[in-house]
Amino acid sequence: MITFPITMSGASVFIFILQLRHMIEGHPEIYMFAIYSSLIWALWLLKVVLSSRYRPYTGTFTGTTSVVVPVLDEPEDLFRDVLARMVEQQPSEIIVVINGAPNPTLERISEEFAPLVRWVHTPIPGKRNAVMIGTELSTGDITVLVDSDTVWTENTLSELVRPFADAKVGGVTTRQRILEPERSWITRWADWLENSRALYSMPAQSVLGQVGCLPGRTIAFRRSIMTRVMDRFMNERFMGVFLEVSDDRTLTNLALQEGHRTVYQHTSLVYTDAPLEVKKLYKQQLRWARGSQYNTLRMLPWMLGHAPVLAVFFLMDIILPFLLAGVIAGWIYRAISGQGYNFYEGFLSEYGVQSGVLLVLALMVVSSVLSMAIRQIRHLSEKPMDFFRLPAFIIVSTAFLMPIRLIGFFRMGHASGWGTRAGAYAGGSSNDLIVGQLDQDSATIADLDFEPSTSTGAVAVLEAPPRRSTRAATAPTPQRRRLNPKAAWPYVIGFSIFAVEAVSIVFFS
Repeated sequence: MITFPITMSGASVFIFILQLRHMIEGHPEIYMFAIYSSLIWALWLLKVVLSSRYRPYTGTFTGTTSVVVPVLDEPEDLFRDVLARMVEQQPSEIIVVINGAPNPTLERISEEFAPLVRWVHTPIPGKRNAVMIGTELSTGDITVLVDSDTVWTENTLSELVRPFADAKVGGVTTRQRILEPERSWITRWADWLENSRALYSMPAQSVLGQVGCLPGRTIAFRRSIMTRVMDRFMNERFMGVFLEVSDDRTLTNLALQEGHRTVYQHTSLVYTDAPLEVKKLYKQQLRWARGSQYNTLRMLPWMLGHAPVLAVFFLMDIILPFLLAGVIAGWIYRAISGQGYNFYEGFLSEYGVQSGVLLVLALMVVSSVLSMAIRQIRHLSEKPMDFFRLPAFIIVSTAFLMPIRLIGFFRMGHASGWGTRAGAYAGGSSNDLIVGQLDQDSATIADLDFEPSTSTGAVAVLEAPPRRSTRAATAPTPQRRRLNPKAAWPYVIGFSIFAVEAVSIVFFS
């Protein structure tokens, strides 16, 4: 979800200028850092130009809305606050889909807001299965999918559905920020990333009507689209593997392929949590990196034919980490071998070694800070004090995200779920054992006949028949995964890129 090019391009615009001038003067050397920096600046300028044309939708939508909330487990107070804020905005219905083990606490909280809020339980953990069940049970014209830790603000829903006044719009996403970003450096960093995306990438893509990934914290689709694409959403594979992750990107892809516009509504704001531990943050970012690049390659033929600008945005997310790895490898190679052109010889000879080194360092620092500030000017206009955190932000983003993007690329053909949900829906036949336990007479999860129950008195609750929940409460032992030969393709592609970079470093730099 998080785009990569906000990182190290400001490492030294001074070096970039010197290398670019050297190449323009006709010298045979090819500098990957100059190419890398040129691509990032070109991409940033493209986003600036496109996003400057962005305006939020102001039309009025008069249809009905169903809010679907897949949930595994949440703190009691947070989940109550999440539902309370949704209830205040009066959608047509709210369906809470508790997936995995039964959770009496979440059931009780949901019942507090009945009859507007109904709950249903499915023993199959995983968001996709929960989305499918919630969509099948929904009745509104618009299905709003909400993460269970996402907090709405005033008018989130009314602003979110405004774009649906345009019949061409099929999917809409919100502006998203992190709750209490001052809690730690991780939350502050995550909020900065979210805000940068909301100020550049999202409005730029929305102008084209082709937001490539509607982030899933709170997203809305026409229910008619979701019912048409649900079978593909639940079963479609690529490179021989079904990824439970990246459900939001998959739904966005399917809506685009159906011929609808996907857009961003800046006036609809939500807040969400962020991991507080580096290990959990790593898992989250790796999940996003795998899912994003997996869907980019799967969607690439369609994007090249129908959304070439979108293809550029997402291909850069794959190419730039490889380029940056080549840049670092080139620096190391030249430092060890002593090869390469000395750009600083003129400064050292004219000003002496001590003064020349100080001058070069000063030019590098000043040019880098100014470069980063220019590319983050919209965020800095909202949070001026972040100017002093710019170097740390860029260094952390580069050192943390670049390896994750590369690992995610190589591992995107490996079958796995969210990393935290054993037995999650795995797509197609791989899920037959779990589904089969729901009822010996049922062939698919679609046969679940959820029905109203009034067992709690006057409160109407939507729940699975007890006999089905009981029989499926224990997930079966996972089957041994078969070797997927197609998982080798990312390794072949990735190491081929590294080989080309190595040749370029040795013979052309």
